[in-house]
Amino acid sequence: MQNKNYVYLDFAASAPMCEEAIEAERFYEESPIAGANPNSLHTLGRMAYARLEQCRRDIARCVGGGFRPADVVFTSGGTESNNLALYGMAEGARDRDRNRTRVIVSAIEHDSELDVVPALRGRGFEVELARPNREGVVTEDAVRRLLGPDVALVSVMSANNETGVVQPVGKIARAAHEAGALFHTDAVQAFGRIPLDVADADAVSIAAHKIGGPVGIGALMVRSRCPLRPQSFGGGQEQGRRPGTQDVRGALAFAAAAKSCADGLDRTRAVVQGRANALFSRLCAEGTGILPTVSATVDEGRLPGMVSVMVPTLDSETLILKLDQLGFEVSAGSACSSGSLDPSHVLSAMGIARGDALGSLRISFDERVSEGDLDRFADALLGIVSSNRR
Repeated sequence: MQNKNYVYLDFAASAPMCEEAIEAERFYEESPIAGANPNSLHTLGRMAYARLEQCRRDIARCVGGGFRPADVVFTSGGTESNNLALYGMAEGARDRDRNRTRVIVSAIEHDSELDVVPALRGRGFEVELARPNREGVVTEDAVRRLLGPDVALVSVMSANNETGVVQPVGKIARAAHEAGALFHTDAVQAFGRIPLDVADADAVSIAAHKIGGPVGIGALMVRSRCPLRPQSFGGGQEQGRRPGTQDVRGALAFAAAAKSCADGLDRTRAVVQGRANALFSRLCAEGTGILPTVSATVDEGRLPGMVSVMVPTLDSETLILKLDQLGFEVSAGSACSSGSLDPSHVLSAMGIARGDALGSLRISFDERVSEGDLDRFADALLGIVSSNRR
């Protein structure tokens, strides 16, 4: 995606595939197991199965937190993982204890969780939202205030997909367990970028395309002790938790991308942190007309490679289109619908003024984006804002 015409700065939406993942796909296509069903008993089926199990071992190692290879449930991506976690864990907890009828999710979750809320209510659950503070953090105390003996499940993301703010999920998981509730975290943005604090999590959602793997495959890491009611039927794959023939090609590329991220995490994290902090400082310097969404620098609690800012004098759509014309691809913390721009639910939950939130931008990248590219992007954005103020 990086070429002479465009600088891609939307890695949080989907990252370009890394060389390791591309090579893994090439290996699969040229191998005897290409197209073989890993559930078949013949030789090629068993060979495909062996490769799939190695992928589980690699991914479990990269996630850490004591998760085992058998805990890896392959899915089609982060959305399915989150849906399976919320539905499956809430209903699994209620199957075990009929008094567990309440679910707590944070108000800053991805739509793949928040859009599940009406359906959970339709299934007889009461759902409550844990609110963030002005800096975008859902604190342990905010969750504790909602906990009780009737809570089935708590779900708080590891890091926010719009602001990059890292959440105290380890503390929240322990608080949930003290109340007898299960805990799930959406780590789709955090996985591969920071070490995950998931030793006390019952389930973790991850996705390949956020870390340089292919679109269309993800996983729900779910411990054997965790009750999980399946949400689809038709086979015994994934220990009956998510039926359907597994995508061995995708799993190989997913595992390759995960290993690449894990093996280079310390080095790349330091590089990307430095570049993100430099960009943040330049964009939000006094007098630029650009505001920080949150005040924390990367090493103080934001994901490396994600910078979130607001331009109160321009709306996100205008900014994105102007930057696109100059060859820079970014996204917003706002969603366009029917020609109108509504503030991001994340920024609204943080208490950010509507006028500021309507001009939000998210810049996201990894070590493949150079300092020079980021400097040119900063020049472009500062120029757009300055021209509009004249």
